[in-house]
Amino acid sequence: MPWRTRIVSTGDGLPAAMAVDFLALMKPRVMALAVFTAFVGMLCAPAPVNPAFALAATAAIALGAGAAGVLNMWYDMDIDAAMSRTAQRPIPAGRVAPADALNFGLLLATVSVMMLEILAGWLPALLLAFTIFFYVVVYTMWLKRSTPQNIVIGGAAGALPPVIGWAAATGSVGIEGLVLFLIIFLWTPPHFWALALFKVGDYARAGIPMLPNVAGEAATRRQIFVYSLLLAPTAVLPWAMGFAGGLYGAASAILGAGFIWHAWKVLAFESEDRRPAKALFAYSILYLFAIFAALLLDALTRHAIGLA
Repeated sequence: MPWRTRIVSTGDGLPAAMAVDFLALMKPRVMALAVFTAFVGMLCAPAPVNPAFALAATAAIALGAGAAGVLNMWYDMDIDAAMSRTAQRPIPAGRVAPADALNFGLLLATVSVMMLEILAGWLPALLLAFTIFFYVVVYTMWLKRSTPQNIVIGGAAGALPPVIGWAAATGSVGIEGLVLFLIIFLWTPPHFWALALFKVGDYARAGIPMLPNVAGEAATRRQIFVYSLLLAPTAVLPWAMGFAGGLYGAASAILGAGFIWHAWKVLAFESEDRRPAKALFAYSILYLFAIFAALLLDALTRHAIGLA
């Protein structure tokens, strides 16, 4: 394919469409979730956080998350071209050249790690660098194409942002940061396997060994239910361990019950019916946002009344 970059000039001569395509390479929706959980991790920490520092550190983490997305799209351009839901991404659609994407991703990764090291020290910077490496090299280049457990192991990269935020605020990881990590880690498999159940043909055409393609849909539905049973009580741990209050405890219990109910519907319905999987996928996005929004509200309340 002859690579081309689609340019649309704005009034001041800036290539607006090109900027949009490079932003798309950063996977802004995925980046937004990573940034939000990192920000919540920062504010949940017991140490007081200066607002200017929090914004700057969050910006550095955002650039790191964007870098991981760009490098993922660069390496996965062949897979993206084969799948209907990704074929119009900037690289397979020919709007951004692979070399430009690679250089952009490496630049973002370097700037983000250096920026966070200057702002918050070596530990959060090291965690950010490890997250980018794990997502790009371990997950994208190795696990994604070689094992149906790609999402389980690779989910560690997506679960690290709140740990980075906690480390940026405190200078350490702490058991609390690890609990936040575990919530996202256990959430990731049922979230992505629900997607894989109703996109099984796409993954088969691309040659990606997602669990439904390898172990079958019945086994996938059982695994989704098992992970949901593990996730729901794990999400209550911040309240049980005392670093979140009763409001969060009640919210997490209700949201967890909803997750289990959706997972049960996926397990109970015949595999030909894709509606329960689609409903679980949509609910899982709402669930993770709501869990961390409840944590954020709890943290802001506790800081306001001097409990944190």
